[in-house]
Amino acid sequence: MGIISGALSAVVSGVTFCFCSASASLCSAWCGNDKPSTSPPSAKSGRMRSVVLLGFSIIVALAFQYGLGPNVSQLKWSYFIDAWTQSCDNDNPELVKVCSGNSGVYRASFAAFLFFVIFGLAALCKPTANRDAWPAKYALYCLLVSGTCFIPNDPLFMPIYLWISRVGSVFFVLLQQIILVDVAYNWNESWLEKADKAEIDEGAGKGKKWLGAILFSCFILFAGSLAAIIILFIYFGGCRTNDAFISITLVGSIIATIVQLTMSETGSLLTSASMTAYVTYLCGAAVSKNSNAVCNPKLGETSVGNIVIGLLLVFISLMWTGFSYTNDKRLGGSVTAAPEASIEDAEEGKPVGGVVVNNKDAGANEEDATESPEAISPKAFNNSWKLNAVMALVCCWYAMTLTGWGSIYKRGDISNPDAGDVSMW
Repeated sequence: MGIISGALSAVVSGVTFCFCSASASLCSAWCGNDKPSTSPPSAKSGRMRSVVLLGFSIIVALAFQYGLGPNVSQLKWSYFIDAWTQSCDNDNPELVKVCSGNSGVYRASFAAFLFFVIFGLAALCKPTANRDAWPAKYALYCLLVSGTCFIPNDPLFMPIYLWISRVGSVFFVLLQQIILVDVAYNWNESWLEKADKAEIDEGAGKGKKWLGAILFSCFILFAGSLAAIIILFIYFGGCRTNDAFISITLVGSIIATIVQLTMSETGSLLTSASMTAYVTYLCGAAVSKNSNAVCNPKLGETSVGNIVIGLLLVFISLMWTGFSYTNDKRLGGSVTAAPEASIEDAEEGKPVGGVVVNNKDAGANEEDATESPEAISPKAFNNSWKLNAVMALVCCWYAMTLTGWGSIYKRGDISNPDAGDVSMW
């Protein structure tokens, strides 16, 4: 019995040690910093930790919108109730609940927006700022969110931050096109590489399955977009504004696809299909916000589809920001996903590892590829302020996605129809 008891104790101790080690490693990956201060930051510095923080802020926003906000009137603290219901003047208690829920989204989003703006400026001044002190940064965000709970809605959240989010979301829509184009290109290139590899490893004709998968994906995206446009004409057509939006979407998608395939050396049918699906979604989201009830049979109804697709775009953006090896190039960086090279390596004459883009002398002598320590500037490796800028725009977008661009409606009743016109345009 003693031997068995000792063996079980050893097994339990081993499992416990492994669990604790894995947990510590995970926490270190999310919160810690294992790079010396002399090591210049790469384009990946702080990316995944920023994604984790923004994902947490979305969870907080949802908890405020559907938990705390609608039930804030049940609290016994009058100041807290007034702070959350300010600017929610309406005789309908359901609309007041929606308004206070929206104000909770603005609080969580504003705290994250302010966080990324502050540390974007810090990263601009100090290149290593985006990878340092992440436990303290998570704590700072929690303090910011807690502080916003005691700030009245008017004027900080409604209307100031509401309009900041609207403007920021417009820029995010432009940025989202870059993201989706990059994702589609990487998707297309990945499957083409798999097709070539299958031809080499498995024999002639074996790569056709991957080419067929590309064509099938294009068919699904184009067919889905066409079906959606037909549905938009049926349900939202008949008004000049809606007809113009839908017609421009259809004609513009066709022209853009033809131009890309015929005039672009890097044209990709999969990229065109992805962008067609994206602009069709934007068109549907726009016409569904028309404040004219004659033109909009869905006026005053919560569009679950728009919210789901909007959050899906947020998820794609976060994955692209946190894990894409080409996002730094798309944002104008000079180094793409390069490992964080140390100055000591440069002093020893070791070439910097990783893939270097925008290098016109790429096949030149190895001596040209090794820079002297004096020539290495940490800022040359740093693009993290742009990462923070992207995250700040994502904060604006998810706030508008969850709140219908500031619209307050419930069961067909709408409190501020003018907000629909703003979000439509």
